[in-house]
Amino acid sequence: MKTLRDVKIGEKATVKKIHGEGAIKRRIMDMGLTKGTEITVRKVAPLGDPIEMTVRNYELSLRKADAEMVEVE
Repeated sequence: MKTLRDVKIGEKATVKKIHGEGAIKRRIMDMGLTKGTEITVRKVAPLGDPIEMTVRNYELSLRKADAEMVEVE
């Protein structure tokens, strides 16, 4: 299973599934990360947290722990 955390800088990925339960899953989906959404990773902070990406023509930063819940292809 490849997650959003595994995507390298400059690569594109498509959301396949959101793992997690309840409020955490809802928060990730409210940020625009839904099934079929294309994501481009722009930057990763020096220590790897957070990850900056482009989603639906806006910039989004996501913590590593949350990025691990997003399965991509």
